Amino acid sequence: MRLCARSEKSSGDALRLMSQWQVPQAERAGVLDRLLRERFIDDSRYAEAYVRDKYRFSQWGSMKISQALRLKHIPDACITKALLEINVDEYLSILKRLLAKKKPSVKYASDYEMKGKLIRFAAGHGYDMEDILSYKGRIHNGNMPVNKRVNKFIPLRHGNFLCRHRKRTDK
Repeated sequence: MRLCARSEKSSGDALRLMSQWQVPQAERAGVLDRLLRERFIDDSRYAEAYVRDKYRFSQWGSMKISQALRLKHIPDACITKALLEINVDEYLSILKRLLAKKKPSVKYASDYEMKGKLIRFAAGHGYDMEDILSYKGRIHNGNMPVNKRVNKFIPLRHGNFLCRHRKRTDK
């Protein structure tokens, strides 16, 4: 309990730690139930904190965040709810700063090559192509506009990934 009181843990983290500590399989479920009942562990609270930290401090995109949460065995409902808390304007300004910071260090022979490298860089950080391509046309001259969007994420399931799309207001 002391470990869970110090920092947010998910139920998957707790099970992994109990496995490492060689807690018998029969006792793991009881310990996890008690931690959940006393709210030392709450997957939705963990997902919200994880999303907030990763997109603000680590500058991850929503695709990478949702995949990391899925690897921690967080339910899709908790992931979707946590992703809905993302402030779209702040999210897109982080992407803009990330691309602007990376641009001077990119070595390229043509604008096409530079755009491709910046797109791959942003995709590697977990940003979806819709957000990246909203800047692609103006990356080379530094004018990276932010599209006007509704602050509403619509979760869609594509294969093994939980993607989110936003409705545009500029159409």
